[in-house]
Amino acid sequence: MGEGLEDPRLFAALESYLRQIQSGARPDRGAVLREHPELASALKCLEALDGMAPPAAPESGTTLPYDAQGTAGPLGEIPRHFGSYELLEEIGRGGMGVVYKARQEGLDRIVAIKMILASHLASPEHVRRFQIEAKAAAGLRHPHIVHIHDVGQFHGQHYFTMEYVEGVSLAQRIAQEPVEIETALRLLEKVARAVGHLHRHGVVHRDLKPSNILLDEDGVPYVTDFGLAKVFLPGSEMTATGVIAGTPSYMAPEQAAGRSREVGPACDIYSLGAILYELLTGRPPFREANPLDTLVQVLDVEPTLPRRLNPRIPRALELISMKCLAKSPGDRYPSADDLADDLERFLKGEEIAARPPNLAQRVWSWTRREPALALRLAALAVFYLVDLVNYLGGTLDSDFHRKISVLVLIWAACSVGCQQLLKRQQWSIPARFLWGTLDSGILLAILLVADGVASPLIMGYPLLIVGSGLWFRVRFVWFMTALSLISYGVLVVDFHSRRVDLAERFDIRPDRHAINVLALLVVAGAVAYLVQRVRALSSYFGQKL
Repeated sequence: MGEGLEDPRLFAALESYLRQIQSGARPDRGAVLREHPELASALKCLEALDGMAPPAAPESGTTLPYDAQGTAGPLGEIPRHFGSYELLEEIGRGGMGVVYKARQEGLDRIVAIKMILASHLASPEHVRRFQIEAKAAAGLRHPHIVHIHDVGQFHGQHYFTMEYVEGVSLAQRIAQEPVEIETALRLLEKVARAVGHLHRHGVVHRDLKPSNILLDEDGVPYVTDFGLAKVFLPGSEMTATGVIAGTPSYMAPEQAAGRSREVGPACDIYSLGAILYELLTGRPPFREANPLDTLVQVLDVEPTLPRRLNPRIPRALELISMKCLAKSPGDRYPSADDLADDLERFLKGEEIAARPPNLAQRVWSWTRREPALALRLAALAVFYLVDLVNYLGGTLDSDFHRKISVLVLIWAACSVGCQQLLKRQQWSIPARFLWGTLDSGILLAILLVADGVASPLIMGYPLLIVGSGLWFRVRFVWFMTALSLISYGVLVVDFHSRRVDLAERFDIRPDRHAINVLALLVVAGAVAYLVQRVRALSSYFGQKL
């Protein structure tokens, strides 16, 4: 079954079919097979799921997938059973399955039971890996880790049961009101100790985030949800269950890049730093509307310094948070326990181990926080340096050098202004188009001062188009293409109508302009196609992130 699912279209169709079943609908199997006959064998594996789809529930009722006899109905009319468990109410649902509060009848205790619905699509090897990792997590004992009681399957349905924590998640707590700094640090110190315990037992969580930290009625934290745990134990093959890679806003760069061999304890330390960042500022380091945009920032951009978002944050806490969020795993804390020790030192008023960056590190961090601005300023600096050398060498006259100096200064100032506009939510999209317009316009002005279409700077137009793809907006790519073509047209008219001396000196034939225009369109088409493909894949895989 797995071979055909390498095609994203087939996998998406099968996922859609499964989601309909999980939501209680009865999908049209015939229609799916007519459109995707390759899924015939895969859909046979879903016959059991068809029987699990419940009928529409009354408005006042809550439905469960099925009871021991395979029937369904509103919760409260007839007790629903799942093996030896009585399902009481649904307390969570996600792409991997559903979680219920349940009573274990034999022991008469309340537990949480998670049914891995997607396991019906998993190969025997994937199920084996899941069981290895779930059993490893079940062997953990720590006062701040939710204890897993049982792992198994019932009527082909894979599940595990765990300790039930009466309370809310840290995400819900943050949404209610800001968490006091001291409370946040004491809470995170306990979580970091628990994560250190995981690491010492060969388990990397890989999906640490506020919604996976439960707080009981006394505010005591518990780490939960080991659905993505990576186990470094004999027989685990260092693999992960399922296809979900993590949650973008809390994902370490090496994890976001898919470098699975580099995924280790340092990934969880990064996630702890992201949680600390959110506790201090009210938002994670990176959170964009689209998962792709968030991942791009995780990979390439430094987070805004916490004290810029909340000036009341002590400098030492900013250092601790940013050390955890270092792009390179080697620059983070050596272990989660080291992080916990530093948090404890701060709480005691002692000197922390984290140290402020030196000048070179500050400059490098700034370039990663402001990549678009840093790239432009660097390019302008190189261009102006070449112009200055030529001027001092006597190959350029003073009038030309003066005009170029003014234009470069204007370009740099406009870039700084656009970067500031980008930081404002209401201007984030318009600022991109304004910046692109200024880039194209000032490049045109420089070329009009220089040799026009005969200047090597004409290569700036394809570079502007390629650079526009880094914003991952197809419309923006074509917008920059249109500006480049208009600017090129202005240069052609200027070159052949008013610059007779240059036209005679360079002897540029008209067919060269046609080739250049065609080249710009081909570059634009390729960039737009790649951006569209990446966004389409992001939209699909974003459902799992």
